[in-house]
Amino acid sequence: MRIRRLFTAVIATAALAGLGLTDAATATAAALTPGECTQGGGKVDWTKSQVPHTGTCVGGTHNGQIVD
Repeated sequence: MRIRRLFTAVIATAALAGLGLTDAATATAAALTPGECTQGGGKVDWTKSQVPHTGTCVGGTHNGQIVD
């Protein structure tokens, strides 16, 4: 019985860790280029981003998205 509980806990922990990695990969893939931001009618503000070495697209169709 203890082995079954331990096994369930290990599987649950692995599943939650996997979700965290998936979210991080999705966030990285969603970053825009400066050209994509300006083509969408926005401008890049390099001072507004909360992520180091990135900017934020302000205005246009990509408003608020990370620019890398």
